Amino acid sequence: MKGRLRTVLSAVAVLAAIALVPACAPPDTSRLSPEQQQRLAAEGIVRRGDNLPFRYTHRISGMRDGWEEYPASIVVTSQTILIHQNDRLLLEITPRSTGEYSVRREGDRVTLRAGSGGSVRNWAFHPAEGAVEWATDLRAVIKGTAGAKRRR
Repeated sequence: MKGRLRTVLSAVAVLAAIALVPACAPPDTSRLSPEQQQRLAAEGIVRRGDNLPFRYTHRISGMRDGWEEYPASIVVTSQTILIHQNDRLLLEITPRSTGEYSVRREGDRVTLRAGSGGSVRNWAFHPAEGAVEWATDLRAVIKGTAGAKRRR
C-alpha cells in the first residue's frame, strides 16, 4: 500500500510540475493590432525585439524615482520606435513627436531616454544581438522627429 501511495504521489508531483512549466515562461508581448502591423510594415521594419526584459525607470521631479522590470516588445522602422505589450503602447516615437529623446549604449544594453528635467523616463533592454546597430537605428528615428529638428 505504501509503495502504491508513493507512486501515486510521485505521479501527481510530476503532473503538477509539468502544469507549472508554461506558467514560468514569460508572457507573449509581441501581438499588435492588424492596423498597427500594417502601418509598421508599410514603413519598413528595421529591427524587432519580441518579449525582451525591459527596465523602465522614471523620475518625477526627483521626489518619486523608481523602476520596474517587465517583458515588452520593441519595433523600429525607418520612422517609428514602438515599445509595447501587445496592443498596450508604452512608448511611441514618430516623425511628429516633439519630445526630447536620446539613446545610450553600454556594452550590450541599450537605453532609450524620453523627457527632460524632472520628468524623465528610460527604457533599457538587452537586444539578442547587435546593440551597436540597435542604438544606431534608434538614433536615426529620433533624429527625424519634429522635436529634434526644432532643436537644431
